[in-house]
Amino acid sequence: MTKEALAKLLETAQTKDLTDTERAKAPGSFIDLPCGNTHYELAGAGTPCVLVHGYATPYFIYDKLFQALVENGYRVLRYDLLGRGLSARVDAVYSADLFARQLKELTDAIFPGEAFHLFGTSMGGTVTATFCARYPGRAKSVTWLAPAGMDTFRPPFYMKLANIRGIGGVVFRMIGEKTLLSKCASEATHVSQAEIDSFMEKFAYALQYKGFVDCTLSSLRNTILKTDDATRCYIETAKQGLPLLCIWGEEDKTMPIYQAARMEAVCPQVKLVRFAGSGHIFVFDEGDRTADVVLPFLKSVDAGT
Repeated sequence: MTKEALAKLLETAQTKDLTDTERAKAPGSFIDLPCGNTHYELAGAGTPCVLVHGYATPYFIYDKLFQALVENGYRVLRYDLLGRGLSARVDAVYSADLFARQLKELTDAIFPGEAFHLFGTSMGGTVTATFCARYPGRAKSVTWLAPAGMDTFRPPFYMKLANIRGIGGVVFRMIGEKTLLSKCASEATHVSQAEIDSFMEKFAYALQYKGFVDCTLSSLRNTILKTDDATRCYIETAKQGLPLLCIWGEEDKTMPIYQAARMEAVCPQVKLVRFAGSGHIFVFDEGDRTADVVLPFLKSVDAGT
């Protein structure tokens, strides 16, 4: 994307209120949950799958995997976490417990009494592990895609800075819009420039609604960096005996693969698959490659093998 095109997208950042009028113009569906209004999409028929996105990119990051799952006989739900996409910017601490509660309320409404295959990418790994720890018995399996939440994670300088009360928040709010948008597709290396530009335009569509930056700042402080809490939830999830799959890109710069050793230690039954040459957002970047690993795993779980 050219500097001029990026600058034009940034002009719209956090300029609109997320109103019912705005929601009515958007694709997908909306549901009022106790925790906040939630934007979602549901398609397909068969065993339910639930896709939880990560720190900043809304549910469109799952475009390719969502379609592959639907085409292979699954009923698939994806949604925007609170503070992202077109879900409500609620006045709350954006903790893993808040996101786990949103996931529970949504699945109780959409899949009442049904077990489902659960997916979490990046921060969605922490969310899904927390959900399983807090609400055992709902997930049929869990697939983690470059997950956040290992207590061996070494936060980069910008995360440490953002976590400093006062000055960290000031700096984050000053540069957050440009940084989040300009870096959102920086690890995409297997798609065309046109696809990367489209990805950034979709990201900017969500960024235009007020509150996005404050919500991501709160999530960084209260979810991403709470790795001790998250790791305990991964341990609790593993103790439930769930089938677990983890895919990690060997060139991931956001959640580096050195954390995979800790994942295997705390979740002994996990099937770890390494993607050579892949970065952090391979679920978008390499949708077919991701589906080729995920689908046999789900079929084996469904078959009880």
